[in-house]
Amino acid sequence: MSENNIETKDSDIKIINTGCCHDCGGRCTLKAHVKDGKIIRFETDNGEEPQLRACLRGRAYRQKVYHPDRLKYPMRRIGERGEGKFERISWDEALDIVANKMKEIKEKYGNSSILFVPGAGNQGMLHGVTPVGLMLNQFGGYTRMWGAASYEGALFASMATYGTMTTGNAREDLLNSKLIIMWGWNPANTVWDPGTPLMLTKAREKGIKIINIDPIFTDSAAIIADQWIPIRPGTDTAMLIAMAYVIITENLQDQNFIDKYTVGFDKYKTYILGEEDELPKTPQWAEEITKVPAETIISLAREYASAKPAALMAGWGPARTARGEQYSRAANVLCIITGNIGINGGYASGFMRAYYSRETVSSGRKKSSDPIKPEEKKETSKKQTPRGNPVDWKAPPRNDSLYKLRGGTNPASTRIHFNQYYDAILQGRKGGFPADLKMAYIAAENRLNQYSNVNKGIKALKSLEFIVIHEQFMTPTAKFADILLPVNTFMERNDIAVPWLGSPYYIYLNKVIDSLYESKSDPEICKELSLKLGIEAGLLNLSEDQILRIFTSPRKDIKSYDQMKKDGFYKVKVEEPFVAFKEQIEDLENNSFPTLSGKIEIYCEHIAELDVPDMPPIPKYLSHEEHYDSPLAKKYPLQLLTPHNKRRTHSSLSMIPWLEEVEPHAVWINPSDAESRDIKNGDLIDVYNDRGRVRIPAKVTERIIPGVVVVYQGAWYNPNEEGVDLGGCGNVLTKDTRSPGGAFPMNSALVQVELFSKKETEGLA
Repeated sequence: MSENNIETKDSDIKIINTGCCHDCGGRCTLKAHVKDGKIIRFETDNGEEPQLRACLRGRAYRQKVYHPDRLKYPMRRIGERGEGKFERISWDEALDIVANKMKEIKEKYGNSSILFVPGAGNQGMLHGVTPVGLMLNQFGGYTRMWGAASYEGALFASMATYGTMTTGNAREDLLNSKLIIMWGWNPANTVWDPGTPLMLTKAREKGIKIINIDPIFTDSAAIIADQWIPIRPGTDTAMLIAMAYVIITENLQDQNFIDKYTVGFDKYKTYILGEEDELPKTPQWAEEITKVPAETIISLAREYASAKPAALMAGWGPARTARGEQYSRAANVLCIITGNIGINGGYASGFMRAYYSRETVSSGRKKSSDPIKPEEKKETSKKQTPRGNPVDWKAPPRNDSLYKLRGGTNPASTRIHFNQYYDAILQGRKGGFPADLKMAYIAAENRLNQYSNVNKGIKALKSLEFIVIHEQFMTPTAKFADILLPVNTFMERNDIAVPWLGSPYYIYLNKVIDSLYESKSDPEICKELSLKLGIEAGLLNLSEDQILRIFTSPRKDIKSYDQMKKDGFYKVKVEEPFVAFKEQIEDLENNSFPTLSGKIEIYCEHIAELDVPDMPPIPKYLSHEEHYDSPLAKKYPLQLLTPHNKRRTHSSLSMIPWLEEVEPHAVWINPSDAESRDIKNGDLIDVYNDRGRVRIPAKVTERIIPGVVVVYQGAWYNPNEEGVDLGGCGNVLTKDTRSPGGAFPMNSALVQVELFSKKETEGLA
């Protein structure tokens, strides 16, 4: 092994350790075999503790690096926005145009008119959005967005209940469980840290029962679970609440735990028993809502309450619904009342982060006598020089943010929720938004494709004065740019992949090949643009290695940067598997929960203070305007799900033919729904509602329950002349609203499906 982890097997081939850090549930090792300056193949990690083995998506990355459709040069739009017509220009000309437009817009409208649209297409420390944010801060700031489509509901619920996002146990602790419930969780597809499928397989081999609850018979249900319980989408909260009813009425709750560690149980019990609304939340009540038999709900509740320690893993998918926060909070409470918190083999659910090096490996405050006071943040800000985005400075908090709690989403009222930014562009201050937006700076993000209501997004993007995008491909979003700046790939730069939710490790992404064509790294682009803008480049003047050393210096778990760089990874040694809240459960007096009360909050006093509609201080089952029981269901009777697919990471890797062969894109539909519409497997069908229409083949399968169709998210929007999407982008059909706590309703859309008639639409496809 030579310096910087370059292993030479013979004189022609070098093996260089690098990795893949797309926005999936893993950060995985790739060993690039390089010959004559070109990658010829990848292999991956075969060790354990933790195992960092890449999936097929990562191992197919060579096809992305050398794909003929990569953006090769800076380009300027010459057609209408969205047409995808561009001409090649030089880097100097491209950056001159961007700098001049940015200065013009700043002078005319102010910095708040510049919208930064950050993405997660790169999850390294250095590249992607980081350098753009640094540059825009130096330029005077920008309007920033808040919320994460993946997990905002779970994040809000974790903060409201526990006061922190660090609520998960280490994956290997699953082997200490007596029962594992995978609720809306599909780690066989989404990975959830590289070692998760391996640990679940070991748990099953050990004889630990695994139950999967999901409307879809997922790969995880097929290969990991012992039992699959199908459930109607968006009704998970009702089932969780009904399970709590069984546990409470049969006196199966851990009352000693509840009395010592929680606040608000009596208020929740009042709701559960129907004393508040004269509607007991019985299993029979839940059966009508969820389609899960009452006997199954009763049996599962008893099994979970008596199997202690048991791990309820509440996935994020059911929280990507209207009122999705209620599901995550209800799951938290079920873990709480059974006393499965802070113990080996248990699980607190919530956000489920287990290891995070920017925190100490502890999830609470050290002293209960150290309450979090609202004025603490103000006092701190008086003593320190403001940092970050200048547009956020001195801004009051949002009126629906848990701003008193540390660690949550920054609450500045100058920010715009991701799923409302189309309305913000179109309506501005007149519509109640904090800024009149004139320009978008987009990096590492196929935003139009990946967020709700694509057709409204098209109107919004067309209305802006200027759009600049860092990209690798001509994505649906890239077609709306005025200037396109080609960015290099993971293989063409140095970076560090940070841990995801549960595994204590880092991967050093050694540069494998030189940048192809005229592509540049994000820091290079921002450094050169800073010069054109007449601002200090700051950190961006340094080399990649120097910046990464600065970024890693506060991380106490990295003992040697040089060793990590040489080995290509750094596996942090921990004394024992991390268990969230173990310190609190063992010694609450000296290790209180980081909430306002210092305890677990079943009833959240802060939510009660906010007094926001449809955001109750205890978790409740709430319907909404596109639920199965809404009046709109008469027109659009099918519920749409847009889950993750094993062949893509969101919309990344959509262009790779190897992965297309694994699972061609199609609408999943139950045989009963297909038969009533004269649809057969492979038929071209339309899925539509008032927001748009998608046309792709049907996959008739019993793996999805009746009344529900599945359009896996991430397929690229590709409209024909009539505006019908032939690419199969699910977000053509989803609604661009937000729940009170910030959850995104990607899985709360009603649709209809019909067989495509060639006679009616001849020549349009």
